[in-house]
Amino acid sequence: MDHTPRTPLEAWRALQDGNARFIAGETEHPHQDAQRRKDLAQSQKPFAVIFGCSDSRLAAEIIFDLGLGDTFVIRTAGQVIDNAVLGSLEYAIEVLGTPLIMVLGHDSCGAVTATKDSVESGQLPRGFQRDLVERITPSVLEAKRAGDADLQDMVVEHTRQTAARLMDHSAAISSAVTRGDAAVIGVFYHLADGKAELVYSEDPAFGEA
Repeated sequence: MDHTPRTPLEAWRALQDGNARFIAGETEHPHQDAQRRKDLAQSQKPFAVIFGCSDSRLAAEIIFDLGLGDTFVIRTAGQVIDNAVLGSLEYAIEVLGTPLIMVLGHDSCGAVTATKDSVESGQLPRGFQRDLVERITPSVLEAKRAGDADLQDMVVEHTRQTAARLMDHSAAISSAVTRGDAAVIGVFYHLADGKAELVYSEDPAFGEA
């Protein structure tokens, strides 16, 4: 990475480039040396926020071939939004000046699978897992209403809805997007081939989604 991306589109292009290297098996492992560690000791300026699922196969710095200080990462099972997530995202946008928020879903998502099973059986899980299922349920129901009964379609729908909800729930994020200082995108990760596919963006500059 020759320079730090400063715009939402530059940030997305950098993530695409890193993902392409990962897919090809040509990772460079940038920004992982001792000098980089020292340079970041007093401050950080990540160029992207990646809000993704907690799944162990979805390590953002690996699948996008990144290093220290490149991304501000937030992870919950099923990329479920709560107040702590929103506060973390607003910190990245308002304090760190990060230009891109990526919502990252993936195939074979356990949280969405559990929600699909719950919707179809009418049975909710116990404990705090119930909260996850309840928060994902609207996405699963919307996918079903659209005729998408496949799990992958449900994850894509959940990724899209999550990205849209961030702007609905946070005035800070919505304002940054309106000003052009930031963008919110949704990306679907394919576990088998490693490809990160754009599935949501309201900015035509990012291409079809």
